[in-house]
Amino acid sequence: MEAVYIHIPFCNKICSYCDFPKVLHIDSFVDEYLSALQREIEWCYDGERITSIYVGGGSPSSLTKKERIKLFRILEIFNRTPDCEYTFEINPQDIDESLLDDIVAGGVNRVSIGIESFDPDNLSILEREADFKDIEAKLKLLRNRGIININLDLMYAIPGEKISTLKKDISKLLKLEPTHISTYSLIIEDHTKLKINDTQYISEDIDRRMYDTICDKLERNGFEHYEVSNFAKPGYRSRHNLNYWNNGEYYGFGLGAAGYKDAFRYENTKNLHEYIAHNFRLTENLLTYKDQMDNELMLGLRKLEGIDVKEFLIKYGQKIEDVYPIKELIEKKDLIYKDNHLYINPNKIYVMNEILLKLL
Repeated sequence: MEAVYIHIPFCNKICSYCDFPKVLHIDSFVDEYLSALQREIEWCYDGERITSIYVGGGSPSSLTKKERIKLFRILEIFNRTPDCEYTFEINPQDIDESLLDDIVAGGVNRVSIGIESFDPDNLSILEREADFKDIEAKLKLLRNRGIININLDLMYAIPGEKISTLKKDISKLLKLEPTHISTYSLIIEDHTKLKINDTQYISEDIDRRMYDTICDKLERNGFEHYEVSNFAKPGYRSRHNLNYWNNGEYYGFGLGAAGYKDAFRYENTKNLHEYIAHNFRLTENLLTYKDQMDNELMLGLRKLEGIDVKEFLIKYGQKIEDVYPIKELIEKKDLIYKDNHLYINPNKIYVMNEILLKLL
């Protein structure tokens, strides 16, 4: 056990595409929620050394100063390593000196900022705000406080978006000099405003061209493409996310959070009233040995470097080729085996789900 995810479901505004558990910020709910969060952590956490904490949402930065202080006091329970990666999700509009005071005092050393796009039409569809000059000034405040490990989110394949628009977004992101960029092709999820309004996807061909454009431009600007949707400057890969992709165990605390501990995968309730009443768990399933190997395969192949075949053998006592039809897919050049690593052919990353289906 190395990682902890904390879900803060409160927002000052609900975005049109978001299907994560969230509600508008109401003071009375927040106080009760944080008390329930403390109870869940006390009930479940076994005192392991933690190498990464990720506070996501929702919008954790929507909390008031009093609420933030309460949250960080609760999170002091975790036995953090000296170099623990401590990430806090922030909306750019929420960045001010007071917020920075609190996250720095709380131990945060990495932030993730949901920009998504700078294009007015894209922002209108997503119901987001992003102003380049404002964000540039906010990032300067962060860096002046010693927080230089900064992830920026980019969303693409938005209805009506052109590749020329995407290129402008990428150029502006690069001018902001983040250490990490996470990219997301828009998914129109059930129960979101986009779905209710019958929003349609752009063509698969344009989506593919946009993905290739992102990979090409970011790699040419010094970013390592280390996972399907993630790019980092050398030394700034997300430790927290790598734990997921390495099929490591992790705690998930909060509304709708998921966790993986002692071969059990669990998901918390998405009902705020149930959570506040301390009825935390929605599902909890014990994985079979085969389930664990399947997860190792599906998650590990999201990494561009793939799976260490020797580590797979040590971990599961079986050769990966004896469990999965990898030889056939290597012959078809869907998979590549090199330097003891098995990975998806970089030319076929975009269709990785089809390759995973063949394997499983």
